[in-house]
Amino acid sequence: MTDAPARLVVDRGACAGHGMCYAVAPALVEPDEQGDPVVLVDPIFAEHLDDADTAVSVCPERALSLTHASQLSDLEEQSR
Repeated sequence: MTDAPARLVVDRGACAGHGMCYAVAPALVEPDEQGDPVVLVDPIFAEHLDDADTAVSVCPERALSLTHASQLSDLEEQSR
């Protein structure tokens, strides 16, 4: 496991509002008024990575993703 931060990202277009992400990781994700997930912790560090991975893995729509710092740096470089 790394100490580098990660980011939990919600694809709102793919989300169907099942609520499984905030059921398994309530410290990281909560529902808004419509039941859509809202990420509470950004960036995510090592102490929350297992919960974030679980939230990503239980989403039946694959609407959550976890992007690690090294991937974020790569994306920033590509956009320049």
